[in-house]
Amino acid sequence: MSISRRKFLGWMGAAGATATVGKSAKAASNKHFTGYPEGLGVLHDITACVGCRECEAACNKVNELPEPDKPFKDTSVLDQKRSATTKAYTVVNKYDAPSKAKAPVFRKMQCNHCLEPACASVCFVAAFSKQPAGPVVYDPTVCVGCRYCMIACPFEIPTYEYDDPFTPEVKKCTMCAPRIANGQLPGCVEACPKEALIFGKRDNLLKIAKEKIRKHPDRYIDHVYGEHEMGGTSWLYISGVPFNEVGMREDLGVTPAPSLTSGALHVVPMIVGLWPVFLAGMYGMTKRREKIAVEEKKKAVSHALEKANSEAEEKLALALEKANQDKEKALKQAQQEKEKAVKEALASTAETKPAKEDS
Repeated sequence: MSISRRKFLGWMGAAGATATVGKSAKAASNKHFTGYPEGLGVLHDITACVGCRECEAACNKVNELPEPDKPFKDTSVLDQKRSATTKAYTVVNKYDAPSKAKAPVFRKMQCNHCLEPACASVCFVAAFSKQPAGPVVYDPTVCVGCRYCMIACPFEIPTYEYDDPFTPEVKKCTMCAPRIANGQLPGCVEACPKEALIFGKRDNLLKIAKEKIRKHPDRYIDHVYGEHEMGGTSWLYISGVPFNEVGMREDLGVTPAPSLTSGALHVVPMIVGLWPVFLAGMYGMTKRREKIAVEEKKKAVSHALEKANSEAEEKLALALEKANQDKEKALKQAQQEKEKAVKEALASTAETKPAKEDS
């Protein structure tokens, strides 16, 4: 059953009064999990990758992602370091001639699907979960957008749809969980032309990786990355150069994420309980500020109208006064001109009268 963020917050508000401290999160068990017996995974042989980007194209098609700015055949994008995004769940990066390599080395990156994922261990609404088949999947219907998963992931994989203002989601590789459920290969594995990606049971992949290292000690570093890192991952790697030279962390240790986060997650129930109260308080404060702002706006508008009316009346009075002055001036001038005309007429009449008498 899907729930909206609004409904979730409503439930949390109802539960806030009964939330208690000291209740540990389910995902934060200190018991080390060694993986599901039939868990699947992918082995990435970095020495076989040629940077063709066919895996990227397949991932794009399978997940119905938007087309990139440059076509997948354009390998010039490999000249810059790239990371997974909301529109690209996997990317291939190029590393120019690391030590022990005579040519550039290529490495595919995506979600490593930890056996005990950090994203799930910090998610207090269980939006992330580890499936028995291997994939770490995400349920957007319960996600509240806290983005703790992005902070917790030691591989910096989850991304967030910041450009979606209404229904943003966290995005990452799903190891093609729907395809696996249907008995198909992950899209990237199926598309790889060099068999740099091998899909199968994780236990078998470890055997394959170690056998390759045993047979070709001059070709591979004696380590399977992901066998123990952060408690183990479903995505495994073997390489001919040190992993830190192809952008992979070697400082993670073997402790699974839940063991590291369990202490912090003890306070999550309290936070979940107080969060709606905090939000309600913020909502009330915001509404009060809005009410005050509306009242101040009304006062400002009223004051502006009064000022405008006063100025208009003053201007009208001045205009009427000027009009009256102009009218009086015009009348006075017309009277003067009339009197002048009369005088001139009388003077003209006086000059012509003696001439008539002489005749």
